[in-house]
Amino acid sequence: MLARSAAMMCAAGVLVLVGCSGGDDGRNAEPAHPASTATSSPAPSSSAPPPPSRSAPTPSASPSPSATAAASARPSPVPVTGPDQKLVVMTVSGGFAGVNQEVTLRGDGSVRTADKGRSAVRRTTTAQFTQLRTLLGDPALDDIPAFTRDTGSADRFQYALQFDGRTIMTDRSAGEPALDRLIGALEKWLPKN
Repeated sequence: MLARSAAMMCAAGVLVLVGCSGGDDGRNAEPAHPASTATSSPAPSSSAPPPPSRSAPTPSASPSPSATAAASARPSPVPVTGPDQKLVVMTVSGGFAGVNQEVTLRGDGSVRTADKGRSAVRRTTTAQFTQLRTLLGDPALDDIPAFTRDTGSADRFQYALQFDGRTIMTDRSAGEPALDRLIGALEKWLPKN
């Protein structure tokens, strides 16, 4: 009798180890172990505790705090310290036609452009001024190297941007989205030839 009880306990233990339990409704079922597919007589119920759940924890639906902070970090407009402050100066040169243009955004919201000896000063709207300052405040600009050019291409426009105490020179071949957005917004102020 003792041998039979030991055999039943052993059989129950094997069933517990392969993930079978009497109350399993199949929702947390794992692939069948080859040993569990053999035909045998059903094991008598035992007083063994139910097997521990071996299913992997479900990942949380909410992102981690650091991922949330990075995703919600939106550029904020750069501060203005005075009306004569030069927030950004962009010079565009090169190309087949030998372009040499400049655009300067000042702290009073004015935009000064220069092209072929002619210059003009225009005013931004409040929305335009905020947009330009926000583009300048994009944290992604901090990661852009000072020099990005395709040295094998001589006919590209060259852009030199001075802002926040630094200068970036590019021909836009590197594909820097934050810099491309800033250049695109500043180019709209240049005179059309």
